[in-house]
Amino acid sequence: MAARYEYAVDEIREGMIGGKMSGDKLEKVLNQRAHEGWQLKAITSVEVKGRMGPGGVEGILVTFERPVGVS
Repeated sequence: MAARYEYAVDEIREGMIGGKMSGDKLEKVLNQRAHEGWQLKAITSVEVKGRMGPGGVEGILVTFERPVGVS
């Protein structure tokens, strides 16, 4: 029987109006997810839609994977 996995995706952006992505912010997300049994699968750079106006800000989608049943 093949292993089954579940996935979680976190959207990380620095602020409403651009700005540099914080390594500390990413590190906190990675460590928290690892504590929950998740393993990093991928990091993707994206433009994240802001709450105001038509533009977006630079951000990343961080995808995690773990076997089903781990919590």
